[in-house]
Amino acid sequence: MKKKFGLIFSAMASFFGPSNPIPASSFGPPGTDPLTHRKVSVPGSKPDSSSMEVETLKVKEAKERKEETNKKIASQKAVSIILRREAAKAVIEYKKKKGNSKKLLPRTVLEALHERITALRWESALKVFELLQEQLWYRPNVGIYIKLIVMLGKCKEPEKAQSLFEMMVEEGCVVNQEAYTALLSAYSRSGRFHEAFSILEEMKNIPNCLPDVFTYTILIKSCLQVYDFDKVQILLSDMECMGIKANTVTYNTLIDSYGKAKRFKEMESTLVEMLRRRDCKPDVWTMNSTLRAFGGSGQIEMMEKCYEKFQSAGIEPSIKTFNILLDSYGKTENYEKMGAVMEFMQKYHFSWTIVTYNIVIDAFGRAGDLKQMEFLFRLMQSERIKPNCVTLCSLVRAYGKAGKAEKLGAVLRFIENSDVALDTVFFNCLVDAYGMMGCFTELKGVLEMMEQSGCKPDKITYRSMIKAYSVNGLTNKASELRNLLASLEKTLFLVALTLNRMLSAKEKNCRLSANITNENDQLELDRGGDEQYLKLN
Repeated sequence: MKKKFGLIFSAMASFFGPSNPIPASSFGPPGTDPLTHRKVSVPGSKPDSSSMEVETLKVKEAKERKEETNKKIASQKAVSIILRREAAKAVIEYKKKKGNSKKLLPRTVLEALHERITALRWESALKVFELLQEQLWYRPNVGIYIKLIVMLGKCKEPEKAQSLFEMMVEEGCVVNQEAYTALLSAYSRSGRFHEAFSILEEMKNIPNCLPDVFTYTILIKSCLQVYDFDKVQILLSDMECMGIKANTVTYNTLIDSYGKAKRFKEMESTLVEMLRRRDCKPDVWTMNSTLRAFGGSGQIEMMEKCYEKFQSAGIEPSIKTFNILLDSYGKTENYEKMGAVMEFMQKYHFSWTIVTYNIVIDAFGRAGDLKQMEFLFRLMQSERIKPNCVTLCSLVRAYGKAGKAEKLGAVLRFIENSDVALDTVFFNCLVDAYGMMGCFTELKGVLEMMEQSGCKPDKITYRSMIKAYSVNGLTNKASELRNLLASLEKTLFLVALTLNRMLSAKEKNCRLSANITNENDQLELDRGGDEQYLKLN
């Protein structure tokens, strides 16, 4: 294992430089500065030790002073931003009380609205929008409505989006293709495909609102997310009938989704079709989706061939590309090639992201090299990259596999002193780790932590606990949990069945309503025809 990791160690040493806590003798050639990647001279005579200590202290003090100054500046900026925001809020509240809420400055209200839309705080955004509508200077704007509808779609609030769309029409705004696409997106993101397809059909009958490639791509993406490939084929055929050509984004969406679903035949045919088109060139997203598909399924040779083909076509790799390569090599335990990728990243100055750290930390953890894993964990913090739940899951899995219960305690202490948002996946890793070691007291403590954090145990939580109790001979406990899991699964099934029936009934009512409307329209046309016939005669 140490031999396999040799290249990784040397690559990391030259990449991270003197911040490495492991002795420098185990890294790269002497006389090189890995931070600046330049040769540094090594004096022949040994310098005086006291003068060296003085110089070191001076450098250290200067660095500390600089860090302190930077912290003060950052703090002052943060305070000024907070004060400005709080002042703006106070002004709005004061003017409301005073009765001047209709005379607010446009910039203040619009900035407040933009801030909330960007942060997807839909309830607060709608309140600010109501305040905006009350202003004396307010004029209906389609662009603002579209931004709000898109936000509500992302927040899975299609009914609210529909209400805003209707309000926009009532206010006399000219509804365009972009507005219809935003509403269609709001329904499709929530899995409300009946309404989304109804809007698509409606758009086809409005001359200035005909669906375009962007409209179809959004709907295709939503269908792919729920693996409804039949609807995707219908939409692609529909595009062809309407003379709408797929663009690079459409192809990338298809390639990525087919790859994730392990439908390699469809993925390859889509890629071939894209390459045949002269007006639709692949980009780095195409490359990343293809590499992820083959690398994620362990087809390393195919992944490497595709990488070479894309590079020969002039497509430059991004940090995401290297993360995909590292992840693929790490999961197939190809540590030599991992080292080669890291050397390439160091050579061409690609800075590591949190994803890069998580991938390499996980690789060392899987290999059982806790020393290097811990080094990377410390290093990412020194680089001011905040560990997240994925990082902590990798640590917990590695410590659980190695039987290091005291190290798991250290991870929990780190969490107490940080603001990392924990999820059920992390707690499941913790349950599994303690279960493997037979630490049942700590296992109960994890369930209490879950309750305090607002995370509910799921099937995986219970299955991990059943496995732990069974392995350690606690059959009664395991049996109790099996019964609990069975009742939980039954409840979930009944809930899913009820929801499915409700949605089916709603869809049926929508169809019935549509049929009645069509019949009424036809009746009106027939009456109109009869009246005209009587007049003519």
